[in-house]
Amino acid sequence: MATLLAKNALVVVTMDDERREIPTGALYVRDGVIEQVGPTADLPQTADEVLDLAGHVVIPGLVNTHHHFYQTLTRAVPGAQNKELFDWLVTLYPIWARITPEGIRVSAKLAAAELALSGCTTASDHLYMFPNGARLDDEIEAVQEVGIRFHASRGSMSLGESKGGLPPDSVVE
Repeated sequence: MATLLAKNALVVVTMDDERREIPTGALYVRDGVIEQVGPTADLPQTADEVLDLAGHVVIPGLVNTHHHFYQTLTRAVPGAQNKELFDWLVTLYPIWARITPEGIRVSAKLAAAELALSGCTTASDHLYMFPNGARLDDEIEAVQEVGIRFHASRGSMSLGESKGGLPPDSVVE
């Protein structure tokens, strides 16, 4: 059984029912499951891996409940900067219509990695474009490689440009 001791944190913020904040706090983890939380002095002093968190604050993982991972790769497109929502969508839909399954995987891994690095341990993503053979499974498999908790939501659009909608007809289902 693999164990981890994360000790000497400036403070461990538990967010439990009592909202405890534990100065010089520690976590003891076995096989990826937190077994004990408390003052460093009260927890086991050895583990397979020991992290000294002096000067760090430990908080529970954050949860992102609204994301579109596939959009990660296009957030810096110059023509889409500083636009109102519909103008932004009209600018980016033609680009998104060309995204490939590999593009879905790369954008999902990047989005999940950025979330993990910023303290987010759980995310819910709404993927609603499936051009060029892209599948929801492409996104799920990519995020599993990063290791955050993930809730995938599959959506669709039913009104394309030819019928007054914003997205290209090629991505409408």
